Amino acid sequence: MATDTFTFLSIPTPISWLNEPVFVGIDPQGSALRIGAGPQTDWFIDPAGGEPKTNAPIALFAPPDPICRMSAKITVDFAATYDAGVLFIFADRTHWAKLCFEYSPQHRPSVVSVVTRGTSDDCNSLTLPDNSVFLRIYRQGQIFAFHASADGNFWQLIRYFGLDTEGEIRFGFLVQSPTGSGVIADFSSVRYQKHKLEDLRGGE
Repeated sequence: MATDTFTFLSIPTPISWLNEPVFVGIDPQGSALRIGAGPQTDWFIDPAGGEPKTNAPIALFAPPDPICRMSAKITVDFAATYDAGVLFIFADRTHWAKLCFEYSPQHRPSVVSVVTRGTSDDCNSLTLPDNSVFLRIYRQGQIFAFHASADGNFWQLIRYFGLDTEGEIRFGFLVQSPTGSGVIADFSSVRYQKHKLEDLRGGE
């Protein structure tokens, strides 16, 4: 089981769990994290109604800088539809966003984004040939951007958005298995930076 809080060399503030994982492994050098999620785990508030799904494990921290970004290489041992490793932005339980590396219903690794302002939307962006991708979340005050990259150097804009909230912003790492029996995702090459992006669409 996970401890309540832990530190990670690549992250500037302590990390705590919102929903504990079934497994966690931390690289002592502080650049890699492995998280295991249990069965039927997800974060989604369906606009069609029904009970919100908010039981997937998330490791969260409060970035100390109003302008910042966090990136990671995400590798997922895909097995079931919607299994995913995710970078997460959290304000409260009805205002959050996730950038997912997810297994599509067509059994293809995909980059998917979800922005939740009371209810969730869902947008599929890219399909990929293997089970690894670099993802990045960026904050500039109360606006945010999601990016994806094949190599961690050239970044493609996936989403640009606001959350319509003044709540404290936290970043995180989430793993989900909404239709499956559980999944493990690896977050490696984790980086936190506090530099402004001059052009969200420029590949920087």
